[in-house]
Amino acid sequence: MSILTKNETFRNEPFVNFALEENKQAMEAAIAKVKARLGRELPLHIGAEKIFTDAKIKSINPGNVDEVIGYVSKADQSLAEQAMQKALATFETWKKVPAAERAEYLFKAAAIMRERKHEFSAMMVLEAGKNYAEADADTAEAIDFMEFYAREMLRLAAINEHQPLTPVAGEDNKLTYIPLGVGIVIPPWNFPLAICVGMSTAAIVSGNTILLKPASTTPVIAHMFVELMEEVGLPAGVLNFVPGSGAEVGDYLTTHPKTRFVSFTGSKEIGLRISRLAADTAPGQIWIKRLVAEMGGKDGIVVDETADLVAAAQAIVASAFGFQGQKCSAGSRAFIVESVYDEVVEKVAALTKQIESGLPEQNFAAGPVIDQGSYDKILGYIEIGKSEGRLIAGGGKAEGNGYYIQPTVFADVDGKARIMQEEIFGPVLALGKAKDWREAIDLYNDTEFGLTGAFFSKDESRIEEALQTMHCGNLYVNRKCTGALVGAHPFGGFNMSGTDSKAGGYDYLLLFTQAKMTSRKL
Repeated sequence: MSILTKNETFRNEPFVNFALEENKQAMEAAIAKVKARLGRELPLHIGAEKIFTDAKIKSINPGNVDEVIGYVSKADQSLAEQAMQKALATFETWKKVPAAERAEYLFKAAAIMRERKHEFSAMMVLEAGKNYAEADADTAEAIDFMEFYAREMLRLAAINEHQPLTPVAGEDNKLTYIPLGVGIVIPPWNFPLAICVGMSTAAIVSGNTILLKPASTTPVIAHMFVELMEEVGLPAGVLNFVPGSGAEVGDYLTTHPKTRFVSFTGSKEIGLRISRLAADTAPGQIWIKRLVAEMGGKDGIVVDETADLVAAAQAIVASAFGFQGQKCSAGSRAFIVESVYDEVVEKVAALTKQIESGLPEQNFAAGPVIDQGSYDKILGYIEIGKSEGRLIAGGGKAEGNGYYIQPTVFADVDGKARIMQEEIFGPVLALGKAKDWREAIDLYNDTEFGLTGAFFSKDESRIEEALQTMHCGNLYVNRKCTGALVGAHPFGGFNMSGTDSKAGGYDYLLLFTQAKMTSRKL
């Protein structure tokens, strides 16, 4: 594994090649190590206090539902208020800590996570149902976020000293970026380390204090991150860990008059609810709350008749079924020009049928979906799909003591069909036919979302037009529509996909700051 110092230019953490026996054995050893500490009771972290509650979130292995990952203490409104008051008090000192010192905590945490990379990945294999490569990519991205945002804070601090303002004779004018205050961070379960770490550390390194409410299906990996930040010496009260129900704790904190911002990644429905709640002004509130939201997608791939059809089919399958389609960037639809439609459909069906499902700790290509609710919802959409298209692969449950569903493909699906329009968040792919490449782009654009997309073609003029007309936040040419890299592919979408806040981009930290202009007469 590479070692990146803070003085070096940022570069992405390399992925581990598990085809090599030594790497496979290292992951197996990490899984065994993590399994030895499953089933523990884990506390809330409020300032320096570790609080165990009677109410617990029971985290289970979605690939083996008899295995308990851990019992995580559950906050109520009283404890949420206690955490808020601690975060408010701590903000008064944390905001004054120099940027370089704040960044140093992230550099230290990234270095330790790199040393224990397989342990963090192993926990996601067990708690989230990721295979080795998906879990490793998640941990690598978490490391990348910390390295990148630490460097970004140093860059912004330098800009604060030398902001290029128009000079005015007789005045000393400065524009500086200062932190906002206390934020609520609500990460998703599908990237339970990377996005949790990215959202949290972006706010923290910018000088804010936070209340972290992890996803209820993956709270144990989030707790590992909290322990890591404690280990590197992050002052108590900067990061407060308050798992709890969205209805009780999430709504309470979102509407709290002292909440300055909410950083959320998750479903459109919950994101819109948070937007509505945050928009209301609570008694005693003296600011407009800022919302940073990423809310999912109905992403797709367009293939024209000039494309490399083998590469296109491979990208369609990889985009649709990586981590069982449980990615906001997942390519759950594809529109293919009619002259090559049948050939691409045949290739996609053949590749999909090769995907083997099984226990993630045994590194099967396809694992379970996250929980019973998702399992039931996805199977329901598969039944809908049987009336909306032609089933060419999968179509039901897969074997295993968990939430296993066969990778499923429907062909000949109309662009207005439910499985073409609604976010399923599971291993379900819909294929549609277009008379030409422009109609395929129109079909792609016909959605309320706008997160990721891909265009496959060898025609440069078509590519140039697609770059202008395909309406999404992250558009890729001749490659899959998943797999954004920190720094290289700032990530965030249009329309109902969120606020287009580009995580892993060079303006992201500005969302957690406010610009203050000072002018002094000389």
